[in-house]
Amino acid sequence: MNLQEIQKTLCSSMCAEVTIEKLQGDLLAIKTPFQFADGDSYSIHLKRLPAGGFRISDSGLTLMHLSYEFDLDKLKDGARARRFEKTLNEVGIQAQDGELYLDVRGDALGEGVFRFGQAITQVHDISFLNRVQVENTFYDDLYENLKSIVGEDHIEKNYIIKNLPQSENYPIDFYIHTKNSLPLYLFGVPGRDKARLATIILQHLIAENLEFNSMIVFQNMSEIGSKDIGRLMNAANDMVASVDSEQDLSRKILQRVGSL
Repeated sequence: MNLQEIQKTLCSSMCAEVTIEKLQGDLLAIKTPFQFADGDSYSIHLKRLPAGGFRISDSGLTLMHLSYEFDLDKLKDGARARRFEKTLNEVGIQAQDGELYLDVRGDALGEGVFRFGQAITQVHDISFLNRVQVENTFYDDLYENLKSIVGEDHIEKNYIIKNLPQSENYPIDFYIHTKNSLPLYLFGVPGRDKARLATIILQHLIAENLEFNSMIVFQNMSEIGSKDIGRLMNAANDMVASVDSEQDLSRKILQRVGSL
């Protein structure tokens, strides 16, 4: 089979997988093999533009489908929001009131449909963004949890302790203001390296005779070695095994900070 025959075979088989159905008015539905993990097909609609060309749209159904198992508020800020915006910008897709759409010339319609399908796949994959792959999402999720517990006004991120020599070498992930006399220094620990760094910082603060309460929140405590956990346990006042343990996190923080 030569190059032309291969191309002809591919074109005929791919075209057979794409059909068009007429919907209300001048709206068309493009049926493709693209599917979500649960088997639902992508919603790809087509409409002629008055000035020429076409608008490829999902009619708002991609984010609606995503919302069944994912909190769409997480697309507003943080690492997932940056990934969402980057995905749309790379393909040239616009987002308005939950609808994703792409305007293309008539002679670029085929390419546009494939680009649009690719973008829907990438948007859907954001909900499965692995915290190990993108460490920043762990801190984003932790910060969101903290805000829901004590309020944004009571949190200082990347806090540098005043009047501590070389304090820039001993940053605090989250300083939580309390009604009690002792501040609460909270560290997020996504992995072994951060566990060791948090231990060093806490041991230094203790050696400097600073008075404070401390808390460690793990991404997943079971993935940290027992020796590292033991050293942290000796240095910290309290621990939460996972950032997803929201009730435990809330209970322990409120015990430390009192009524704000």
